[in-house]
Amino acid sequence: MSDPLKVIIACGGTGGHLFPGIAVAQELESRGHRVLLLISEKKVDAQASEKYSGLRFETVKAIAKPPTFSLKMISFLWNLRKTIKHCGEIIARENAHVILGMGGFISFPPVVAGSRKGLRTYVHDSNAIPGRSNRMTAKRCAAVLVGLDEAASHFSGSKVIRTGTPVRDELQNLPSREDACQTFGLDPSKKTLLVMGGSQGAQQLNEVVAGGTEDTDWQVLHLAGQADFDRLSTQVGDRQGYKVLAFCSEMAAAYAASDFCVARSGASSLTELSHAGLPALLVPYPHAADDHQTANAQVYEKAGAAVLKQQKELNSDALHAMLAELTKEGIAGMSAAMKALAEPKAAAQIASVIEG
Repeated sequence: MSDPLKVIIACGGTGGHLFPGIAVAQELESRGHRVLLLISEKKVDAQASEKYSGLRFETVKAIAKPPTFSLKMISFLWNLRKTIKHCGEIIARENAHVILGMGGFISFPPVVAGSRKGLRTYVHDSNAIPGRSNRMTAKRCAAVLVGLDEAASHFSGSKVIRTGTPVRDELQNLPSREDACQTFGLDPSKKTLLVMGGSQGAQQLNEVVAGGTEDTDWQVLHLAGQADFDRLSTQVGDRQGYKVLAFCSEMAAAYAASDFCVARSGASSLTELSHAGLPALLVPYPHAADDHQTANAQVYEKAGAAVLKQQKELNSDALHAMLAELTKEGIAGMSAAMKALAEPKAAAQIASVIEG
């Protein structure tokens, strides 16, 4: 093992940034290093991180960049300057050696602060098409770490290392189907459909699934998101075999209980699906920057692990028909293809780069 390092990992804003950051922190701490995770002030970060009591978290104020010619740029730049200064103070207090940004708006301030102090800095991007924030952050980094080969060409002028996207320790070994179904009060003998609209939920997708699963032989585990939980619960009513959750802290059990998934195509969710070998109908978030979720989904569709449908193409009748046509053999073939896309050593590869 290399000498112990003090590492700051900037993650959060969405589960897609937070959970890979947690995975890297777990790997680094298992190697004897000391890690502090910087997360946003969003409720989703506090909610998702509270079960990881063995890790250290600290919140920093960070906001997404508005359009360049917007009047909001004045307050954005002022707040950005304050956040960079705050991150510099944290770095000095921690006597940090390395800064790693896991992507998104929260990565830029600590990476800038770290680079100004001459520290080694890195950013990880898990999408096929990187976001503008990551492309800007990359200019301050010793190297860019990517989850998919398709992302590399977007970081011209930067050293790029393909590491894959890491998953948390608890997703490495899933519970049995029986135990997983018991966690949610589901019947292990019935086919289970997992529904994930992302950490913020997805009302239109939720409505389509609720309507499309009526009068089918599928039971449903539906992660509705906090914002749409009450409305969807009312829509579903007391339907048997339909479990609605605002948030799920037992994702290993959720994956283990399920046979198929309907999901957005954020890179972190896709990474977790691949580790679980859970095939999916992917419905990209239609307003994602640069339509990067479609690009992500195309990688998995091309591999035969998923079906890609744009939100405007999907309605309850179409979903109902698709679920009726899914065979046991078809699901098994897609599951094997999904499993083949997993990168089980991604966290270890990122940790090794940091130790380098």
